[in-house]
Amino acid sequence: MNLQYALLSDNSWQDMARWQTPDTPFMTFEFWQALSDTGAIGEQAGWLPIYVLIHRPNETDGVIDNNANDDKSNAAQPMLLSSEPIGQPVAVMPVFIKGHHQGEFVFDHAWAQAYAQYGLDYYPRLVTSAPYTPVTGQRLWLAEGEALNTDILKTAIAGVDDIAQQVEASSWHGLFATSEMATIANASMPTDTDIEMALNNQKNSGTVEPIELPILERQGCQFLWQNKNVSQNNKQFADFEAFLATFRAKKRKTVRAERRKVAEQGISCQRKCGVAITAEDWQTFYRCYVMTYAVRGQQPYLTLDFFKRLAASMPEHLMLAQALDANGEIIASSLFFYDKPNSQNATLYGRYWGALAEYDSLHFELCYYQGIEFAIEQGLTYFDPGTQGEHKLVRGFVPTKTHSLHRIYDGRFVPAISNFCVKDRMHMAQYRKQAFAALPFNMDNMPTFDNTD
Repeated sequence: MNLQYALLSDNSWQDMARWQTPDTPFMTFEFWQALSDTGAIGEQAGWLPIYVLIHRPNETDGVIDNNANDDKSNAAQPMLLSSEPIGQPVAVMPVFIKGHHQGEFVFDHAWAQAYAQYGLDYYPRLVTSAPYTPVTGQRLWLAEGEALNTDILKTAIAGVDDIAQQVEASSWHGLFATSEMATIANASMPTDTDIEMALNNQKNSGTVEPIELPILERQGCQFLWQNKNVSQNNKQFADFEAFLATFRAKKRKTVRAERRKVAEQGISCQRKCGVAITAEDWQTFYRCYVMTYAVRGQQPYLTLDFFKRLAASMPEHLMLAQALDANGEIIASSLFFYDKPNSQNATLYGRYWGALAEYDSLHFELCYYQGIEFAIEQGLTYFDPGTQGEHKLVRGFVPTKTHSLHRIYDGRFVPAISNFCVKDRMHMAQYRKQAFAALPFNMDNMPTFDNTD
């Protein structure tokens, strides 16, 4: 397959083809448009986007099919950063030019420090991710009828390399990639294993040969709730009590005590979805959300206008959990996104939370238990409550492997960073195994530890 790429600085590519529905709400055009319209991404935010358009040359090279979507036949021509004619669009990968690490959740500060120690600049760096969102998912938009494969990914990386050369970037980081993307990358491009072999050959032969730039993989750990009752042939839970019944008695008692503490403070909870969330609800939610940052002396990344735009453009993916005091006043809010319940591996995503004051156990109730109840009611398969937090373990969230892909453009740093990635994966594998042992489930309901995905 002879694929080519073009570099675009705007999103006019959206009008060139019919695109598959993304696997998470965070890669939908609506989510990205809200980020762009409110300044969360763009040059001022330090998230300057370039889009690598992968296309298949055909007899009409250079002609963009503006009739790909009938209602968009007057689409604007793309702002090209490269001169290649555009054939049939196959996929698009976003690449951000960044001068900071904010909003990423996979940390490479030590690599930046290593560059600085040698008097070198680690910035700019390139990042492919769903901005501000530590959620595993596809990192390319695929045209209808296409599937991610070696040719598409290698062409996308060639586009990344082109951008890196033009802006003199130190590195590229593909964050929270799917296991499929990591597998394809490891099978089709040099990896840290190849680097180790090349270095050993150099040592044994006494000659220095150029080392082809590899794709390096890091692995992390997040905690994922699974809507399956292991002792009942993985059937979904009927209700929250059915879920708790899979716990050991002491752990089950702890959860019930936490929920009781919330009720004893005169606090009740309610959930609203989509268009049922009012303008006043959004105002109150944002006050709560800002408090999460204010207690750390920080400003939030996202604006009230951003959330209002989501409410208008993608309400079917939004659920808001609210905590009310004895007077009926909202004192805390937690915003969730969710996939369509009938979609494959439909997931609930806990994303933004805040409280106007401190309340015992309220965070656990509003961010975890309300989410679990909602996931069970909607028949969702998974609940991803957000990054980090070992306290999720004892509440039934299973340690799950995450993947990120990295490319270092200064060959002098490749061996050391490659070695770091190898050791880091080994450490994270051991951590996941130890964390798995801390799960609260009884013997009949303990899921099987799997370190292969």
